[in-house]
Order: sequence, then structure tokens, then C-alpha cells
Amino acid sequence: MAEDLIKWIKAGQTLIPNPLLMHYKDLGLTNTDLVVLIQLLSLVENGQRFPDSQLLAERLDVSREEAYKAIHQLMTKKIITIETSINEEGKTQDEFSFDLLYEKLVYLQEEQLKTVKKEKEELSSKDLYRLFEEEFGRGLSAIEIQTLDMWLNEDDYPIELIEAALREAVLSQVYSLKYIDRILLTWEKKNIRTKAQVEKESKRHRQNQSDKSSDSEKDEEDKPVPMYNWLKNNDDA
Repeated sequence: MAEDLIKWIKAGQTLIPNPLLMHYKDLGLTNTDLVVLIQLLSLVENGQRFPDSQLLAERLDVSREEAYKAIHQLMTKKIITIETSINEEGKTQDEFSFDLLYEKLVYLQEEQLKTVKKEKEELSSKDLYRLFEEEFGRGLSAIEIQTLDMWLNEDDYPIELIEAALREAVLSQVYSLKYIDRILLTWEKKNIRTKAQVEKESKRHRQNQSDKSSDSEKDEEDKPVPMYNWLKNNDDA
């Protein structure tokens, strides 16, 4: 019993990416394809870089010809490839590569993230419309909604940047999308794309204004105090 357990432990484990189990059907794989792929991963991870189709057939309990067809099916679906390399002895050797599989899984993950991001942006855009209506104290016109859509989809302005421009307009008590558009264009020329960059630029501007005010006050202090016109008062008397 102990020997069997040791043998089982030494057999090792096969690392199967969870995205593969979750999205194998999105890759166009059948249940049979998945089993074949897992068996190939297992063989390769256990040192069989290019296992004989007979070895795979024994694991799958199918004929050698069926095992060969199963491998060919995965190659046709661009899941695995056969790569040829030169070993340390200078001899050529073939081995299965799963790079295409991993690339497809990464692509699926990226597309999934894009979908989630788009859904969040669509939800946020509705919040943005409501924010404009709240600040303007009225509903947005069709042209104004079109302008907002243009900022988001054509100009690709981040929502937080549009919100920051709206805040600047409200502080200036100018409730106009044309005014906000000029703010956004000004920021674009300065390569300002985030709320943090807006705050940094505002801080720098306030500092410059503060420095100018200090210089102006200093100049006033350096000016001579004008003499009082006593003669004018005497004449009036």
C-alpha cells in the first residue's frame, strides 16, 4: 500500500490553467478535445516532449489511429503545433508547443477585460449625463448629448477629465458645453489626460499667481510714498 502511494506521488501533477477549463468551448474545443489536450499537457510535463501517438492512445483507451486524428484535430484548430529544435548533441528533435493555446487564452482574457471596462464606461457615461443635468439644473438637449458622446467616443476623453472640466465651468458659473469644450481642448494641448494632472496644473498655476502677487506687493512697498499736497489745501482755504 505504501509503495503504491509513493508511486502515485512520484507520478507528479499536471498544471491545467483555469482559463482553459473555463473557456475551452470559446476556443472551439469539444469535451473530447479538452481531454486529449490535458493528456498531452500531462505527458509533456512529465518529460515526454513528443510522445508517441500509441502512448496517448493507451491513456485515452482508443486506437493509435484515433489518437493521431485527435492530435491532428488540435493542430487544425491551431491549439498546438510541432516545433523542431536542436538538442545539446546537435540532433534535431520534435516537441509539442502550446504557445498558440496560451496566446488564445490571453487574447480571451484581454477581450473579457475590455468588455467589462466598456460596460463600466457605459454605466459611468449615464452617471455623467445625470451630473451635467444636475449642475445645469435642466435636461440636456439632443445636441448636448451628442457633444458628450463625441467627447467620450471620438475624442476619447476620460470621464474623470470631463467631470473636472465641468467643475471648472461651474466654479466660473459658466454653464455652457462650448466653454467646457474649450477647457478640454486647452488641456489636450498641454497633454493633460487625468484628474491628477488637472490638479497638478491647477496647483502650479495657483503657485505662479501667488508668486506674482507677492512680487506685486513687494513692488508696492518699494515705491516712495507720495507727498501730501499741503499747498493745495491752503489755496482752498
